Amino acid sequence: MKDVEVRLISELMKNSRQSDRQLAKILGVSQPTITRIRTRLEKTGIIKEYTMIPDLTKLGYQLLGITLIKGTKALTEEEFKEVRKKTNELESKNPHADLMAVNGMGFDKDTLFITFYEDYSKYSKAMTLVREVPFMNLDEIESFLVDLNDKRNYRLLSMSAIANHILTMKKA
Repeated sequence: MKDVEVRLISELMKNSRQSDRQLAKILGVSQPTITRIRTRLEKTGIIKEYTMIPDLTKLGYQLLGITLIKGTKALTEEEFKEVRKKTNELESKNPHADLMAVNGMGFDKDTLFITFYEDYSKYSKAMTLVREVPFMNLDEIESFLVDLNDKRNYRLLSMSAIANHILTMKKA
């Protein structure tokens, strides 16, 4: 990626409400150049969405849960469809705010969920429901819970640190 593209992405990650005119001034290029680059980054999928990050505690969330799960085996395509169907069914009965639900590897686990919960009872209910998903090893579910109201937390969810870091990646 070109330097101006990386700098544009960094600025948008810090504040996606900036106008193309403001971004052009910050980056030292013309407004049409910013518009052209932004459009290309959107069309190619480098920019997937624009959003904001609210104060989640003021919206009623008290916990962030990072949950690791180990499946019982590698799933066939049909089994994976069954898992997805059951997961969607359970989520419709017990809505919660998943930030991520992904496959991966580490700590002898293969699935990771990062989820926000209103309180511990909502987390506990979600963990009970996870046990209804087929092909999950019930003895292999572990969570790390973060109290979002803890004033000692160093940095909560923010894109600014990543925005600053991507500026250093090309230089290294």
